[in-house]
Amino acid sequence: MSDPSTATPEPDFRVPDEDLDDLATTLARTMAEVRHHGVILDRLGTEPPTEPAARPTAETVPSAEDTGAGQGDDGPASVFILALDGKAYVTELAALTDWVNYLFLPVYGREISTTRPWCDQWHEHPEAVARLHALWLAWQQLTDAEAGLSGPSTWHRDHLDHTLAHLRAPDGPFAACTTSPTRPNHRVLTTPAPETAGAVR
Repeated sequence: MSDPSTATPEPDFRVPDEDLDDLATTLARTMAEVRHHGVILDRLGTEPPTEPAARPTAETVPSAEDTGAGQGDDGPASVFILALDGKAYVTELAALTDWVNYLFLPVYGREISTTRPWCDQWHEHPEAVARLHALWLAWQQLTDAEAGLSGPSTWHRDHLDHTLAHLRAPDGPFAACTTSPTRPNHRVLTTPAPETAGAVR
């Protein structure tokens, strides 16, 4: 029998209290990345397998009329969220929400004011969904290692700055929403109804 007094003491894995917030933030960010990777894997799992194609020639390339290009019979030809519907839209919006909540807002949220409004129900504003999704797609591309060392800088300059200027403008999509954290407000502004062809004037 071994002597318990000579046993190796168990290591202490206690995290200092001041490090818990950093740990929670890191864990939340990691979970968001895992969910995002799951969405990408789901996308890849639904795409048909591709086979190496022969080099196209004038005889083998079908015309737009033959292919029905632009009709979208096989679903959207774009990954842009406005081209999605049903379950695909819900899945994409959930992944976008994780990115907005765990990366975009903690880093770039800034204070809310009359000159920089924000709406915590941004997902109900179609323009905000479209702009944030486009920003997220660019972020995925330009923060990838293949984008090179200047990729993140390009993302900030060409995508983030312009998106923030439009989203948080005093007359932007959140103009009727929160202008003060102490007075939350949410209202989707109405847009003009499209004119119908041959309408009587």
